[in-house]
Amino acid sequence: MSYMLEIKDIHKTFNAGTINEKIALNGVNLNLNDGDFVTIIGGNGAGKSTTLNAVAGVWDVDEGKIIIDGVDVTRLPEHKRARYLGRVFQDPMNGTAATMSIDENMAIAARRGHHRTLRWGITREERERYCKMLATLDLGLESRMDTKVGLLSGGQRQAITLLMAAIQKPKLLLLDEHTAALDPRTAKKVLDISERIIAENHLTAMMVTHNMKDAIAHGNRLVMMHEGRVIYDVAGEEKMKLHVSDLMAKFEEASGGEFANDRMMFV
Repeated sequence: MSYMLEIKDIHKTFNAGTINEKIALNGVNLNLNDGDFVTIIGGNGAGKSTTLNAVAGVWDVDEGKIIIDGVDVTRLPEHKRARYLGRVFQDPMNGTAATMSIDENMAIAARRGHHRTLRWGITREERERYCKMLATLDLGLESRMDTKVGLLSGGQRQAITLLMAAIQKPKLLLLDEHTAALDPRTAKKVLDISERIIAENHLTAMMVTHNMKDAIAHGNRLVMMHEGRVIYDVAGEEKMKLHVSDLMAKFEEASGGEFANDRMMFV
């Protein structure tokens, strides 16, 4: 069977051989089917964001392989992997150019990886396309396409970043705690938009979150990490029946009860 993403026994140690040595990934194995939307939870330092960064090529892994849609990208630099990936970061300030308008930001995303010419103007057809895409967000942004992105709220910026990340239908969409900086009401809206964009574009996605309720409510599959490895992987019907108490019990079983110190996960 061919997978959209194969993570094969990846290891990563930071500051190896020094007093600050930290084993971040300790043999992560994870396969994603085409169309999987996987939520990833775990305590602080479990390896969640490190795994996403490894897939994105932010740093090289020490051992193991990363394969996206049959292409071994393990040794590809970050900018060459970008053609396969869409990404939304925790900080709403990342992912958009604050001094440029909404439609200019979307045009940059739409042309990523394409040959650029001196004629950069946005065509009427492009504007119409962006207008329709923005209207689906139900945030009124379709009538504000000339507005500088830096003037928007965090939630509006994250929603636009999601559209930009999905505009070229990437092989893989990486969401790294992308609602953590938002208030609960805005976070829910952005999560609902994320779910819809993933479903409508039939994207394969990985979402790191500290919030157990969100991890259960969204996606078709849930993965728990602890000490740099996957300790729990549940999907479909079984995932839908999960409760926060089930995840807490699973975590305490794996970690020897350290869970009580990680308050963020109770949210």
